[in-house]
Order: sequence, then structure tokens, then C-alpha cells
Amino acid sequence: MNDHLGWLNIYKPTNITSFGALKKIKKKFFFNKIGHAGTLDPLAEGILPVAIGKTTKLIQFISNQIKEYEFEIKWGEQTSTDDREGVVIDRSFNIPNYKDINIKLKELTGTILQAPPKASAVKINGVRAYKLLRSNKEFEIKKKYVRIYESNIIDSAKNSFTKIKIRCSKGFYVRSFVRDLADHLATKGHVFSLKRTKVGKFCLENSILLDDLLKIGQTRLGFREIHTSVSMLDDILAYEIDDERQIKEISQGKSVKIDINLFLKDSLNLGGRSIVFLTNKKNILSFGELNGSLFKPQKVLI
Repeated sequence: MNDHLGWLNIYKPTNITSFGALKKIKKKFFFNKIGHAGTLDPLAEGILPVAIGKTTKLIQFISNQIKEYEFEIKWGEQTSTDDREGVVIDRSFNIPNYKDINIKLKELTGTILQAPPKASAVKINGVRAYKLLRSNKEFEIKKKYVRIYESNIIDSAKNSFTKIKIRCSKGFYVRSFVRDLADHLATKGHVFSLKRTKVGKFCLENSILLDDLLKIGQTRLGFREIHTSVSMLDDILAYEIDDERQIKEISQGKSVKIDINLFLKDSLNLGGRSIVFLTNKKNILSFGELNGSLFKPQKVLI
């Protein structure tokens, strides 16, 4: 399986880490290299984009995509981890109603400041926050800007529970959002359940359950399960080449001249840089910068 490259859209179950899921896949199919875009906690289930082989060089572009989550809040209890795995550290008898929750969700749409949970992998002076928490150390985590595109209540029938769907940016923590939302509503709350339903083009409809993937024979893993490296990237400037001489030059990391008139849409802007992707038969050969008609590769995938 070492010649494979592309994406797997895994539906991760609960009670396994994202790293644990990767370890099972790598062991089963003998992939040389494998990586994922966006960690899911053991408590969480849902979409886990997995890159195979040199496609791992493209993870940054998936990580920047809009994500969607469905999560259930349990009101009245704050926990040490902001989810049901932690111990209860504070309580409130104030259970917010549908109207007040809905109003507050609308107010929080857009760019907000958010502090990651203390039970997270964020580093504080070189040490993971969750390790400091376990050691009962006092510390603060710096807030950062994240974006909420949309949030809606999808179920509030159960007393003390509310289910919400949210579309958000990279770096967004659902646990932090629930903690802060509860504070805005003068109560306490934590994440009771969490499911990621979408990461860019990775969605429930084109996903495969981790257990189902692991049941597939090594020689049968192929077209249906592995998505081409270009197919799961959204809103990119891609240029298809089939000239063998150019492909060889790209494989050697050399710059090549291309016809810019063949581009059909604006380039993807990543951190202020114009990124161009060269493809062949729906797989990405390289990405880099365009200087006039000269393509300068940054990363080569062949």
C-alpha cells in the first residue's frame, strides 16, 4: 500500500483518539505515512479527514476549511474539562429557555474572542495545557479570534439539554463555546455529546465508518474509499498538465512555465500568498507560487 496517495474520509467513533484511529489504519494497510486534519477528542465522533502518503503535505489546506458540528449541552453543571468526562466543579439551578438561548446564539455570530479549554493541547511556555491542569497548576490561556458563521438550535425537547448545530472556522473549540455561552446566559454548562459532520468537502455522505474500513482486505482498498488528492480541496486554483517533460521537471523541484490563460478562477489565498496547484489525472503533483507565467514549487508530491 506504499504507492497510495489521496484522502480517506473516516467517521471516527467515540472512545478512541484521533491518533488511535490513525494507528489502526496504518497497521492494517501498511501505509508508510499517514496524517489527519483536525483532532477529535475521544468523546467526540464524526468526520476525520485522513491523508495518505505525500498527500499529508496538503493537510494545511483542509485544516483551514469551514467545519460543522452538532453538539448537546447539559445545563446546570460546569466540569473541569468542559465536557462530560471531567468532574463537576460548579453548578447552577438556572436552566435557560429556548428563546434566550436562540437570542444569544445570534448575538455570538461572527468573529469572537475565545480561550481554548484548559484541558487542551495548547502549549503554555512549552507545556501542554492538559498536563498543567492534571498537575493542579494555576495558568491562563491566551484568547484568540475565531469565527462563527451560523448556529441553530436543532433540539431542546429534553429538560436541561439543548442540541445545537454550528458552522465555524479553524481553531474553534466547541467546549469553550459551550462554557462561554453558559456564562452569557448566567448559568453553567458542558458538552454532553459532540459530532463533527463536515470539514470542507469531507461530509457524512462520503464518509466510511472506521470499523467498516478496517474490515476491507488490503488488496481491495481503492477507488471507492480513497479520494484523489485534488477532489477534496475546495476553492483552489488548479492547472492540469500532461507533458511528461514538465512532470519530470516538477518531480525534481524545478520551476516550469505555464499558460495562465487556462486558469478559470481566482487563486486560493493562504496567509497572504497566492497558491497554485499543478495536477495530473486528478492528483496534485505540486503546489507553489506563480510569478508571471513561471510556477515555483513549494512542495512536490511525486
